[in-house]
Amino acid sequence: MKRDIHPEYVETQVSCTCGASFTTRSTIDGGAIRADVCSECHPFYTGKQKILDTGGRVARFEARFGKAAGTAGK
Repeated sequence: MKRDIHPEYVETQVSCTCGASFTTRSTIDGGAIRADVCSECHPFYTGKQKILDTGGRVARFEARFGKAAGTAGK
């Protein structure tokens, strides 16, 4: 390996806008990372995730074109 071409791998403090913080290692300069979301506040991890209902789209399609459109040729 060549010397002096690799960045220094240092401990880095990651802080979120919700106030949570943790320590990891990174090559980023300054030793601090600010994140918009983390596992403490992201809806996927907190259980507040919205589930999009696409069933309405299927019903609207079937109402427009009918269920028989998919059975042609049988």
